Amino acid sequence: MDHSFVFLVEEQGLPPEKIDGIREEIKLKARQLIKNPYLGQKELLLEHLNKDYRRLIEGHFKIVYFLEKDIIYITDIFDARQDPEKMKG
Repeated sequence: MDHSFVFLVEEQGLPPEKIDGIREEIKLKARQLIKNPYLGQKELLLEHLNKDYRRLIEGHFKIVYFLEKDIIYITDIFDARQDPEKMKG
């Protein structure tokens, strides 16, 4: 389970049904990248990795990704209520 979903269970106390709904919303948002891979804003917290990381926002979540050739790599689903230092890589 992704660390953001663990955060929802352990820190936020959300039931599994609610987490499943959040997961589906995130998937729908991420699918928008198929038609527009540059939709997300640049993720400034990851500039030091030199990969042109971008992010989409869905609710409290950042969908972090980068492009390489014609492939979209989603590297993290990050709950923005967590300490941003956890995301710096």
